[in-house]
Amino acid sequence: MSLAPHCAIPCHVDDDDSTHLLPQSISLSSQLSLPSLRSLDSCAETLPYSLHRCIATLRAHSSYVSAIAVHGESVYSGSPDQEIRLWPCVHLDSASSSSSSTPRTDHLTSLTVAAAKSPVKSLVVAGDNLFSSHQDGKICVWQINRSERQHCKLKAVLPTQKDRFLSLLVPENYVQVRRHKKRTWVHHVDAVSSLAVSHDGALLYSVSWDRALKVWRTSDFKCMESVAGAHQDAINAVAVSRDGHVYTGSADARINVWRRGGDGGTKHSLVQTLERHRSAVNALALSADGSVLYSGACDRSVVVWEGGGGRMEATGALRGHRRAILCLAAVGRVVCSGSADRTVRVWKRGVLQKGCYWCLAVLEGHGGPIKSLTAAPVVDERSRRGSSSSSSCLVLSGDLEGEIKVWRVSIPHPPPPPVEGIFC
Repeated sequence: MSLAPHCAIPCHVDDDDSTHLLPQSISLSSQLSLPSLRSLDSCAETLPYSLHRCIATLRAHSSYVSAIAVHGESVYSGSPDQEIRLWPCVHLDSASSSSSSTPRTDHLTSLTVAAAKSPVKSLVVAGDNLFSSHQDGKICVWQINRSERQHCKLKAVLPTQKDRFLSLLVPENYVQVRRHKKRTWVHHVDAVSSLAVSHDGALLYSVSWDRALKVWRTSDFKCMESVAGAHQDAINAVAVSRDGHVYTGSADARINVWRRGGDGGTKHSLVQTLERHRSAVNALALSADGSVLYSGACDRSVVVWEGGGGRMEATGALRGHRRAILCLAAVGRVVCSGSADRTVRVWKRGVLQKGCYWCLAVLEGHGGPIKSLTAAPVVDERSRRGSSSSSSCLVLSGDLEGEIKVWRVSIPHPPPPPVEGIFC
């Protein structure tokens, strides 16, 4: 039995919209008994209050951009070309170019700071460590060098040699991975699709197309726990809340919620299964306080879950994309969704009315499906003084053509009044 998902990069290889898409006659919200949400196909064009601009286009990878991670004022990008590249001072340069009307394509240079032995699937930064997951089932730990022009040093490859050696000695440590093949429980046996770090930085979570969830201690990189068969199909995404709840999204169209044991224990148990999507879940994102979870899937919707504390309920769905949702990023009260339709949509959550969202912008200009996405707030002098009627965030989106675009999006305060294309 193959453990790989049916489609490694969902819904991007064909121009035929029929792949992975719901029939036109099906309404997701009505099927799920959720609040009736209006179509947002032309939402951004009806919002004169939004201001967004592509301020830079970055290109260096020889393949598509599979992962983007922000560290301070710099950006790391990963690709199937097996390189991890550093773009120094992207935040500073982007902020200073916010008044320019022409995207800058040649002022930002990058350098290869790490060369892996397998395609890069995911990147996450914790302290001075850069974690990268790979197609071959391994996780690399790189030491970030304070000097921007220095290569990252490889600190460890997970599972570590010590973990592998100790697990070899005990027959009970072997698990069946295929009909005639066994591996020790510390190994991922397929691509590691996503990584997440606990908010205290003590634990690293990894999920894989082998359907396993693994927990690693960041102090010594020891594998603390492996949940085999965490889903019925490949796991594509993982997110961790401040209170320690872990969310995993899978090609089985489900999101599982895991809770860490008390008394300082690291064992995780399944506490809830969220079922609202009709096809593979590709991406997850959490609000800063963990009270709102966003999930994006091949059914073209972003489902909004609210509650926190590991008990979530679906409160609505954000629609407007014409193809699969491949990636999500949340910052403040804003969530961004990247799609195989080559656009990024920027949504803002209302303050006074629960469940209200506005589509602030549709970011267009990519030549291929959006595979990776991240966002960060912009802090300028006016926002520090509180004299501005809006704030800004930077959105970085990577596509299957190998480009990264840097967008500056203004967020009005208070939000605009309800007009056509905005729903509550």
